[in-house]
Amino acid sequence: MMTFIALALQMGHIFKDTLHDNWSRLRQLHTPFYGETMTRDRFLHILRFLHFADNSQRPDQGEEYDRLWKLRTVFDTLDDNYAKLYNPSENLTVDEVIVKYSRRVIFRQYIPKKTFWHQNLQTV
Repeated sequence: MMTFIALALQMGHIFKDTLHDNWSRLRQLHTPFYGETMTRDRFLHILRFLHFADNSQRPDQGEEYDRLWKLRTVFDTLDDNYAKLYNPSENLTVDEVIVKYSRRVIFRQYIPKKTFWHQNLQTV
């Protein structure tokens, strides 16, 4: 299970079009780490049957609908454990980075004074 979680976390750092591309043997897509760690079929099998909530207990979609209700128990457990184990010091820096993302999201943030790299390239 730890290997499965490690692979899932690693996939958040290497962006590929599909889940299957992580195990691709094409030269331009090949990342040997995934195939050496776990087979694709085993990963997909665990992913298919891994559940943290009972689907029959789905809450109604009202105004305060929690989109992460299936993972809420996991997040609450992690949040409690992180609060116990991490005590930030007095000197703490938080860095916010906004990255251009062109896929579908449920929220949008408009910052009129923020310039993106593609706008700068067009003026050159």
